[in-house]
Amino acid sequence: MKKLIIVIMLLSLILIAACNGNVKDNNNNNDGVKIPVLAIKDYFPFTENSKYMYTGEGNEYASYTVYTDYITETRVQTRTNNGGTEIVKVIEMKDGQLKEIFSRGETYFRENFTDTKSDDGEILLKEPLIKGTSWTTGDNINRSITNVDVELTTPLGTYKALEVTSEGKDYKIVDYYAKDIGLIKTVNTGNGYEVSSTLSKIENDVPLVQNINIYYPDMKGDILNSINIPISFNTNDEPKELLEKTIKEMAEASQLMSTNTKINNLYLNDDGMVYVDFSKEFITEMNAGSAYEAMILQSITNTLGKYYGVENVYITLDGKPYESGHIMMKEGEPFTVDLKNVKPTD
Repeated sequence: MKKLIIVIMLLSLILIAACNGNVKDNNNNNDGVKIPVLAIKDYFPFTENSKYMYTGEGNEYASYTVYTDYITETRVQTRTNNGGTEIVKVIEMKDGQLKEIFSRGETYFRENFTDTKSDDGEILLKEPLIKGTSWTTGDNINRSITNVDVELTTPLGTYKALEVTSEGKDYKIVDYYAKDIGLIKTVNTGNGYEVSSTLSKIENDVPLVQNINIYYPDMKGDILNSINIPISFNTNDEPKELLEKTIKEMAEASQLMSTNTKINNLYLNDDGMVYVDFSKEFITEMNAGSAYEAMILQSITNTLGKYYGVENVYITLDGKPYESGHIMMKEGEPFTVDLKNVKPTD
């Protein structure tokens, strides 16, 4: 009986101590100070309308810029321009991992790839963000967090950085991530070489500007003119909306579509063709003979084909194959880019 009383008294003392804060929480240090739990979102923020500029050494393509194309709840699509090509990537932050699930080079057009399936992908970061966390990438490269507070000086300032090391057979890549900033430096070393890229500038609230050639019929003949127009894309802007707006506002190209015409859909399909779907007003309000209608269609085809870098454009009306009083296309039958009758620019 005495033993039972003693046990009850001890349990009571423990409970009292806990209520008074004498029992330490796992997230507290020995002084009772709360230790912050590091999370991937702190080291890789999704920031809209941002442009990161990196200065490189050791390779002509080590300098590059990164722009944010699209942001969803768990994914960000970035656009990297290194002076030689533009690479679009989709990065997913989910289940304690930061994973690159999509990458496409030579992508000079605007397209939303954030709905890509994420069964596979390269893990860039993995929680817990503590020294020693390690994993293996899809190509059997060992990757690990080798430090969590490396002091690193960049043109933007000095940071305490998270250090992630990837070791291949004959090379090593070290990435540094700063809190609330993201990737601030990458160093790639191997047999007789070292290439580095360091964040040197961040521009916020800036759009991505792309120059697009818009083709339109010459009112005086049977040739096509073209004009180069800069279009500004903010994060999550869709090309169909901005292209429609730009064409309607251009006096030279206003005959391509009426005020009431809408671009219902516009995308690059898996078959390598651009698909564009217009509302019925594209036909009902065109007021053109067969020859001029053909020039309008060729102008649309050239504009979209050249922008997306493809030869074939499939044009539909409210989801059905293109059909007017003069021209009837079969299902799946595209129009083809043809620049033979385009007037040379001055």
